[in-house]
Amino acid sequence: MTSGSLDLKDVKKRMDGAVEVLRRELGGLRAGRASASLLDPITVHAYDSDMPLNQLASVSVPEPRLLTVQVWDRNLVKAVEKAIRSSELGLNPQVEGNLIRIPLPELSEERRAELVKVAHRYAEQARVAVRNVRRDAMDRLKRLEKEGAISKDEHRRLADEVQKLTDRHVEAINKLLEQKERDIMTV
Repeated sequence: MTSGSLDLKDVKKRMDGAVEVLRRELGGLRAGRASASLLDPITVHAYDSDMPLNQLASVSVPEPRLLTVQVWDRNLVKAVEKAIRSSELGLNPQVEGNLIRIPLPELSEERRAELVKVAHRYAEQARVAVRNVRRDAMDRLKRLEKEGAISKDEHRRLADEVQKLTDRHVEAINKLLEQKERDIMTV
C-alpha cells in the first residue's frame, strides 16, 4: 500500500521492530529464575565500541539461580564485569579468571519493584521509538503534500492510517508491560 512515497508497510515494520526489541528486553527481565537472555540487553565497551555481551562471551545457566559468563578475551573480563554490575538488573558478578559467576538474588518486594521500574523504562523507550517512527511518517506526508505528490485528502487519509498503526503498537507495548508486571509481582 504505497501512496506517493510513503510506504505504510515500512512504517509498520519499523514500529513492529520497536515492539520486538521490547519483547526481547522484557524477556531478559526474569523474575528470580536464571535465564541466559537476562543479560541480552547488556552492552560492553570493548574494542573502541559498545558491543553486545553475547559477542564477547558465552552465557550459561548451570543452576536455576546462577548464571555464568565465560569471557573469551581475558583482557575484557573487567569491562564485562563492570557492564553487568552497572546494568539496571541489580546483579553482583563474581570473577574467577575468565569466568564470571552471577548468583541471582531471591526476589524481595523491593527487588520486584526495581524490576517493574526497569520494565516501565523499557516500555517507555519502545513507545518513544514508535512515536519517532510516527513523527517521521507525518513529516514525510507534509513534505509530499507540499511537493504536490499527494492531495490534502490523501495526506489526511494516510495520516489517519499512521495514527492507527501508532495506537495499535502503543497498545501492544502496554499489554506486554502489563503481562510482565504481573509475572514479576506473582513469582
